[in-house]
Parts: sequence; C-alpha cells; structure tokens
Amino acid sequence: MATLQGVGRDGEHARYTYRLRVSSTAGTALLAEWARCRWIWNECCARSKKAYADGEACGPARLDKMLTEARAANAWLREGSSVPQQQSIRDFSKSRAKALKDIKARLPQRQRAGMPKYRRKHAASPSLNYTQRGFRLNGGLLCLAAGISLTVVWSRDLPKPPTSVRVYRDTLGHWYASFVVATTVEVLPSTGRAIGIDWGVRETATTTSDAHDLPHAQHGRNAARRLSRYQRMMARRRPKPGQPASKGYRDARRQAAKVHKKVDRQRQDTGRKWAKRVVADHDVLAIEDFRPKFLAKTTMARKAADAAIGATKTALIAMGRKHGREIHLVHPAHTTMDCSQCGARTKHALPLSERTYTCIACGAVSPRDKNSAHVMLTRAGLNPAGADRVRAAGPPVRSRREPGIPSL
Repeated sequence: MATLQGVGRDGEHARYTYRLRVSSTAGTALLAEWARCRWIWNECCARSKKAYADGEACGPARLDKMLTEARAANAWLREGSSVPQQQSIRDFSKSRAKALKDIKARLPQRQRAGMPKYRRKHAASPSLNYTQRGFRLNGGLLCLAAGISLTVVWSRDLPKPPTSVRVYRDTLGHWYASFVVATTVEVLPSTGRAIGIDWGVRETATTTSDAHDLPHAQHGRNAARRLSRYQRMMARRRPKPGQPASKGYRDARRQAAKVHKKVDRQRQDTGRKWAKRVVADHDVLAIEDFRPKFLAKTTMARKAADAAIGATKTALIAMGRKHGREIHLVHPAHTTMDCSQCGARTKHALPLSERTYTCIACGAVSPRDKNSAHVMLTRAGLNPAGADRVRAAGPPVRSRREPGIPSL
C-alpha cells in the first residue's frame, strides 16, 4: 500500500507510505532498536524533569552529550545504530520546546502542548526515524543501519530519492515505511470558480455548490454491531490483574483493532476522494477554520467523531496545496448568526435544532448550513455583493499553514 499523505509546510515535501514484509529476524532487530530508542526517550524525560525542577537548561546539546556518555558506558546501546537514537532526542527536544513555549505564552491549559511523557513498554507503538545516513534502497530492499533489511511492497514508484524514512508498526502488528520525498506542486487546470465550505454534524460538509456537499458516511455506525460483539468477547475474557491474557482475549482484541482500522481507512478514503473532487472543480476554497475538539464533550460526540471533520479538513487543505489552489481559512465565530445576503446578525444564538435561517433584517430564508457556507465566501472576500465586505468589524480571515507534513 502506498499512500500520498500530503504536501509539506512549504509545498516541497510529501510522504509516501508502503507496507513492509518483515521476517522474524528483522522484526526482532527492529524491536531491539525500538527498546534502545525508548530507553533514550525515557532517560531524556527523567533528566528533563530534574533540570526543570532545578531551574537548569536541558537543551539538545546536553542530551546529545548524555547519549554519547551512555553509549560509551553501555554495550547494549552500542549494538544499535546511533541514527534513530539521535532522532529520538531531536523529537523529544521539539516536543519539550513547544510545551515550554506554550507555558511561557500563558496559553490556557486545554490549548497547551503537553510535556513529553514516559513511553511504557506495552503501551507505546514502535516507531523509528532514520535520516539519509541511516538507510539506503538496494534492489527493492530497505536497508537500515545495523544491518536490518526489509522487503518493501512497491505499489508505486517514488518520484524522487527519499530524504528520510519512518519505520513503524500499527495496532494490528503490520509494519510500514513512510518516506519523505521532495516534490513539486501539480497545478490543475483553472476553472474560475470559488466554493465556501461549512462543517457540520448532520452533513460532514455543506458547500455553496449542491453537487459538492459531503453527507455523513456513518462508517463507525455501520461497524458498531461487529465492534460491540468483539468488545463483549473481550469483557468476558478480560484477565485478572497480574495475569497474562488468554488466547481468546488476544484474538478478540485483534478483531476489534481490525474493525477500528477499517473504519479509519474508510473515513480517510471518503475524505480524500471528496477533497480531490472539490479541488479539481474550484480554484479558490473558503474553508471554515473549525476545531471539532469541543464536540467531544457534547451529546453529539459519537456522531461528530464518526464524521471525522478534522481528518476531512486536513485532507482538503493538503489536497488544495498539492494542486496549487488558493485556500482561505475563515474564523468560525458567528458564521451561523450572520446573513449571507445583507450581513445582519441575529440577536440571539440559534439552537442546533433550528435548521432554517431567517434573517431579521431582510427576511431572507435559507437552510442554516447553506447560509453559513455562503458567509464563508463573503468573509473571504470572494463575494463582492456581500454586505460583510463593508462590515466595520468582524472575525479575521487568515491563511494559516499547519506545521509539519500533514496527512490527508
């Protein structure tokens, strides 16, 4: 399986993910490398907490020195490659620096990045990062440092030589290699059309074009019956504290994980196909910059999670950047209260049960979500007749670039 996971921050990189065929010898070697990297990470956590309590600095240089001393004193660490161990320190330093930056900026607790935590042996999934000096491709094989050779299922060719690779194992025990490859923007033919997109729960996405609305696919609801069966099997076979899990419990847990994985892939596939269709038919996208995290605390939490609004939004932004489309992220404040015709705002918040928007000023009547989608176009400055273009004050429109290499 090869998955093009998105364009990077500057539109210059993309991830290509492939399935790996791992022998028992290679699997044992990968787990041994992961054990060393996990020990390095946990040692960084311990030293970072002690330095923070003492008011001392604990930057990458100090942690690199710790790694050098640990490898000199410990033959077990020297048996593995230094590349993934150094990358573990780099990843830890980035996570810690982001958390300290949020604390210094006095952001609310819910908006802060958490400090790096210890990785437990049976809880953390194996993940190894290699830079160019830590791997090479030889005749279809992925050769990692320390003499580990893996067979890659090449379902498509890499467009260019990769700059780095991440080897990881998912919840089903399958191994994957995710290559970072330099790429260029694939510009699609111009259409001269713009579209406004509003996110919701009844329909995942409501747009200004009736042909591009995305209905709620309900993948999780369709799989709920099978999932509940395996969860009941797990409950009956759950081991007592301190006792190993039985074969029946492990089989039921694996079947439940397969259902979760299938639902996740269905959601990604639905989001990518819809995003491709929207981007191919429109030059400019006005997208509601909606954060669905707060929906997890509402009565609609299950349905909102099944809609996968966050994943669909990420896929749409990545697809738009990949094909050189113009993207506007519109602040979601008051988008359901403003009229797309005259710009008037209701005097009270509209309950979710009220699905028809009626303007108190001009009397315009339209479906609530369709009105919000047209408000996206107006706020992005794509509708010259919109009254919001002359509104004295209003929520900002920002073209935000999400960090890293986003996944579709």
